[in-house]
Amino acid sequence: MAWPCPPSRPNAAGRLAAGRLAAGRRKCRVDSVPGSLGLAIAAFDASRIWARDRARRAGTCPSSNHTLETALSILRDLARFLTEHRGKDDWALIDVHGIEAFLATSPRARKRRLVVLRQFFRFARSRRIVLTGSARILIVKERRGFCSRTLPRGRQRELFCRWTTGGQVLVHEALLGMLALLQGASGSEVRTRKITGMGAVARTAGLGEQPRPVLLDPVSWRVLERCVDLRAQWPAASPRVRVAKGTGAGRSRASTACVSRVLGDCGYLPRMIRGTRLVDLVNTVDPELVAAVFGMDPRAALTCLAGHVGLGRLPDV
Repeated sequence: MAWPCPPSRPNAAGRLAAGRLAAGRRKCRVDSVPGSLGLAIAAFDASRIWARDRARRAGTCPSSNHTLETALSILRDLARFLTEHRGKDDWALIDVHGIEAFLATSPRARKRRLVVLRQFFRFARSRRIVLTGSARILIVKERRGFCSRTLPRGRQRELFCRWTTGGQVLVHEALLGMLALLQGASGSEVRTRKITGMGAVARTAGLGEQPRPVLLDPVSWRVLERCVDLRAQWPAASPRVRVAKGTGAGRSRASTACVSRVLGDCGYLPRMIRGTRLVDLVNTVDPELVAAVFGMDPRAALTCLAGHVGLGRLPDV
């Protein structure tokens, strides 16, 4: 049987052609900038190209064409916004309020845009293109907090009934869902769980970075036993509880994508279900105790508490 040849690397002519096409795309983005704002963007692009060539010679990680083109697209959109909605055609007139208004137009892309704008205004300040104040404000780090979605109580109850009484649900989906919903286990903790270390008498199992074996509730233990019984029917040599067709013959763990696809029928990702459990625990119990039990960094547990104060904890005034 002839094995397929691996794809060959592009030759010098192919790299030159790709470079010319990328240069043309960058030029189109710079040319579409209104007014005289494009001069500073063109200078910024030239400095990024010089930095990429220097990184290639040094053997470090150079920026890709996609990264450079994305940065130019963000700066082009900023220039158009400032010209059309703010009436400003000079970078020296830009203030932080105009930049915040631009970032508010697309909240999902705020972080990516903010990274590019910090780089550009740092460059512009070094070239005396903008004032010092607006550039310094952009360098200030944002306050981080828990921003993921959580499941309401009614939906949690529906998922619990699905994984405990649903006869057509796959046992691997029930295992991953129940451990995330009740024990706050992540997908990596479930896919690395081994058969060894399970206490059948005390119904305990080790999960990830947690310092001691976790006492499972009867429902979760029943689902775990079903998963172990199903694994016994496979001619698998892997010590993992959760095995797949590609990992059952060896000792490697299931991939992250494989674990995420398990919960595809219920419509929720493992991190969303786990985040719901952590938010409930952190807002009802001491966050430091939750971090100690789950083997987490205390700062990670405090992010789930940011922006929320229970009404019962407020003093009577």
